[in-house]
Amino acid sequence: MLTQIARTDHEPAAKEAVNRAVLHLRQGDVVALPTETVYGLGADALDPVAVAKVFEAKERPAFDPLIVHLPHRKWLTQVATIPAGLEEVIARLTETFWPGPLTLVLPKTDRVPDIVTSGLPTVAVRVSNHPIFKRIVKELDRPIAAPSANRFGRMSPTSAAAVQEELQGRIPLIVDGGACSCGLESTIIRLEPASPKPRIHILRAGPVTADHLKPFGKIAKERRNESVEANAPEAPGMLQSHYAPGKPLRLLDSPAAFRPEPGLRYGLLSYRGEEEDGYLDLAPWTQVAVLSPGSGKLPEAGVRFFHLLRQLDRAGDVDEIIAEPVPDRGVGAAIMDRLRKASASRPQSY
Repeated sequence: MLTQIARTDHEPAAKEAVNRAVLHLRQGDVVALPTETVYGLGADALDPVAVAKVFEAKERPAFDPLIVHLPHRKWLTQVATIPAGLEEVIARLTETFWPGPLTLVLPKTDRVPDIVTSGLPTVAVRVSNHPIFKRIVKELDRPIAAPSANRFGRMSPTSAAAVQEELQGRIPLIVDGGACSCGLESTIIRLEPASPKPRIHILRAGPVTADHLKPFGKIAKERRNESVEANAPEAPGMLQSHYAPGKPLRLLDSPAAFRPEPGLRYGLLSYRGEEEDGYLDLAPWTQVAVLSPGSGKLPEAGVRFFHLLRQLDRAGDVDEIIAEPVPDRGVGAAIMDRLRKASASRPQSY
């Protein structure tokens, strides 16, 4: 299959790209689409045959559910039901964060095929804020199921070039909407009625942080589920081993935790690139990629995360990627979640 790239850098091209994407989606094809978080591999969410092509192209296991992207907020009650006692908080959350990088897990309606939810009684839904994605889903006027546009378990793509690297020859079209503005997958939450405020379970950390969500309810304390590999995950991105580069990645707790192995060449994924943090002098790094040079701004680190991780993965003079920790708060919680899961994929031998 020849994979074509449709550019959107000027209006005539953008209009043509939107039309081509909608035509493919109506024909039951899968298309790589830009969102504000990462690029997604989209299919008509109400067409189970089309959704099956997403799993095939990604080599994604059938037990891992997909996120459904809605054309607009009014579509919510067509694909999901609002539990009693949660009507007000869900209205406030969607008014505040939609369109945007917040995904809600809610009981699904019969309109949503079981393949989308991996047989679960719930569906993960959001409304994207990317201008090109919004045009496509509005023109299609149907929800789009769209996990990240990469092979299963690997790094999420934040550019059309990264999608091409992952899925060349597997899909017919990539819509190039430029670099993603968030760079990390959406925050996924599940709500539970409680008094005096509903309980908010953060199933996957993302750009909408716990601090953003606190005004809407009590943030539940979550324990990392080490056995989720053996069970159906409740939402996308919850598998313990995920987001991994092709090369082994090791997440350090501190500089003292690094023990280099003879003969291996190391690349460093650094938070600030500052000597005082204690990592720059640990080894003769062949590559150093800095998430937020000097300033240590977590939102900037989030935007650059997958791009720099992919850069180190492609480097010919790096055998293993060593990652510094970042502060485990705000967007940093999402970065650390991805680093832990990528590190969990690290082979034990070379």
